[in-house]
Amino acid sequence: MPAPKTDGIERRAMANGGELRMAQAAEGIGMAAGYAVLWNNRTDIGGWWTEQFAVGCFTESLTKRDVVALHSHDDARPVGRRSRGTLRLTEDQRGLAFENDLPDTSDGRDLKVQLERGDIEGMSFRFIARREEWDETTEPPVRTIHEADLIEITYTTFPAYPDTEAGMRSLEKARTERRQHNKTGAMARLRMRQAQRERKI
Repeated sequence: MPAPKTDGIERRAMANGGELRMAQAAEGIGMAAGYAVLWNNRTDIGGWWTEQFAVGCFTESLTKRDVVALHSHDDARPVGRRSRGTLRLTEDQRGLAFENDLPDTSDGRDLKVQLERGDIEGMSFRFIARREEWDETTEPPVRTIHEADLIEITYTTFPAYPDTEAGMRSLEKARTERRQHNKTGAMARLRMRQAQRERKI
C-alpha cells in the first residue's frame, strides 16, 4: 500500500443521485446546481469498508472554511469560490446542495456545454474527517462520518477511485483502541476475581 498521507485529506466521488444540472442564472453564462454529498448514502470504498456521511456533518466547517469549486481537482482551474459568492453551499434534509455561477472562461463555457450534454454526470469532493464512528459488527465495516472539513467540490468526467490511506489509518486506530479497551477490561475483571479469591482465604 502507498505511504500514508500526512494531511488526512480524502477524496470521494458521487457518480449518480446528485441531480447535477445546468440552471438559469441572473447573470453570466449559467449556473450549475446539484448535490455534492448525499447523507446516509452508503458507498463501497474499494471493498475495505462502506462509508456514509451523517446529516449536517459539514455544518461546523461551513462556518469557518472557504470552499472552492474546481475542474478535475486542479487547483489552477477554479470555477467558483464560496467566499466570493460564486459558489453557494446549503445543507438540507437530503445532502449538501450547491449552486455554482460558472465563469465566462474556457473552463466555465466548456463545463456549461458538457453539463447540458450530460458528458459530466457526477461530482467529486475532498474532505478531512474530524469525528467518525466505525461499526465492525458487519462485513465490511461501516464508517459513519459525523463531522468533516470540506475543502473542495469538483467536476470530473471520470471520478477518481477514492483515496483510502487516511481511512485505513482511521480504521486501524479504531481497532487498536478497541483492543486496548478490551485488554483493560479483561485486566480489571482478572484483578476483581483475584481480590474475591483472596477475601475467601
